[in-house]
Amino acid sequence: MAPIVLFVYNRPWHTQQTVEALQHCVLAAESDLYIFADGPKADASEEQKNKILEIHNYIHAFDGFHSVTIEEAETNKGLANSIISGVTKVIEKHGKAIVVEDDIVSHPFFLRFMNEALDFYENDERVFCVSATMENFPIPSTYDHDVFLTFRAGSWGWGIWGDRWKTIDWNLENYPIIQHPTRNQIKKFCRGGDDLWPMLQAQQQGVIDSWAIRWNYNMSCQNRFCLRPTKSLVSNIGMDGSGKHCGFSDVRLLPLYDDEHYGIQLFREIKETKAVTRAIQSVFRNHDVKHVGLEKRFKKFIKKTVRKLFG
Repeated sequence: MAPIVLFVYNRPWHTQQTVEALQHCVLAAESDLYIFADGPKADASEEQKNKILEIHNYIHAFDGFHSVTIEEAETNKGLANSIISGVTKVIEKHGKAIVVEDDIVSHPFFLRFMNEALDFYENDERVFCVSATMENFPIPSTYDHDVFLTFRAGSWGWGIWGDRWKTIDWNLENYPIIQHPTRNQIKKFCRGGDDLWPMLQAQQQGVIDSWAIRWNYNMSCQNRFCLRPTKSLVSNIGMDGSGKHCGFSDVRLLPLYDDEHYGIQLFREIKETKAVTRAIQSVFRNHDVKHVGLEKRFKKFIKKTVRKLFG
């Protein structure tokens, strides 16, 4: 079984919903759960400190998994540093991991899908990671499989193998696009959506601190894919203004997987389908920045960059 890695911070209600959903997953009792709880910022208010304390108390009070290992940070590491260091630590021990944050409510078959996909595609070098997320992409009706390949990694309930994780250059030092971007390089990266390049620029200029855009960029540079189901096995409950990185959004994950009996079929000959790629690109073309998950003060920067690059 792939271990589950859960990242929590200061949202008690969201964390409880996430944990309870995981407890009801098939295979939960056979899975090792690692929890990384971030600490308070230096200027945290008493209310924020109390929420963090509530989280730390809660994560010591439940079971339902094969084992629960908890690591609590005394000071704030931030989401990006927490995820990079936490996943690295677990992958070094287990060789793979399934990752969720504190606002991801999973379907009962979430862990089954993730474990089966991680086993099935482990030796398929084209597959960089597995995600249980399915945004409302207009997948063509002619596509009749349960999973597909995409150039856009999904960070709401995902899994990866150690050999892929170790190839990621988090400092982005080895990629010329950062210093001397060309239109072809940008076009290649934006196979997963026009919003990816502006987000990468924002990351490099210190406007945002995103592990996910760097993860996605490394996948693109290696010409690898993210494997996703055609029906989502997770739902994000954090788009309510409670999180620093997501803010308010009307993003919906549809259609959700609602079958009572597991029926997802994986297949060896899977390959990129141009019609699916175009469908995903259409969603993020002239993409409304509120779906990107950036804070208000960054919206103007992103809009200006998208307009400059794509008209």
